[in-house]
Amino acid sequence: MRIVVINPNSNPAVTDGMSEALRPFCIAGNPEIECITLKEGPFGIESQADVDGVVMPLKHLVEKRGDADAFVIACYSDPGLAVCREASAKPVFGIQECGVLTALTQGDRFGVIAIAEASIKRHLRYLRQMGVTARLAGERAVNLSVHESATSGQTFERLCAVGTELRDRDGADTIILGCAGMARHRTPLARHLGIPVIDPVQAATSMAIGAVLLSG
Repeated sequence: MRIVVINPNSNPAVTDGMSEALRPFCIAGNPEIECITLKEGPFGIESQADVDGVVMPLKHLVEKRGDADAFVIACYSDPGLAVCREASAKPVFGIQECGVLTALTQGDRFGVIAIAEASIKRHLRYLRQMGVTARLAGERAVNLSVHESATSGQTFERLCAVGTELRDRDGADTIILGCAGMARHRTPLARHLGIPVIDPVQAATSMAIGAVLLSG
């Protein structure tokens, strides 16, 4: 059994962070988890053009990986999710969709920490499509690049500041990390804020594990 977790940008630091965040799932009896980097992707997915540009490379990758039992598209905008689902008979999970669904089970109103202000409009459009905007407390940006979110020493400080605003000003009782590059900060941020913090890569992978284990 194998789950392929795809980082749609070409930054290996983001892939390494995802691999570390998914280590708790690597236990006997669970499917093997393989984190890979989309070489054709931009260094960071930070615009609608970046999102649209990786759709076909993702589709081709999914089509070629006939050995996979499930896929996770590990970018918070869920690029190519519908296209990849058409391209494979195996389940394909998007981390924004799964992160939101997980947040809804752990609190009444969720907040989202976005990578940049420009991402928020794109994320809100997706939430309207999901029909969950009534449960959204707010979305605020740390205003870092994808690479900075995965490597900068300032990332945790910014996450704490924005998470506190979402909790205290917007009324969020659970927080979603709106970028796969933030994965390594989930546990310390949850301790700092005192409310659940969702890493959407973990959320999507846990759903993929359940789907694969129950498919037989």
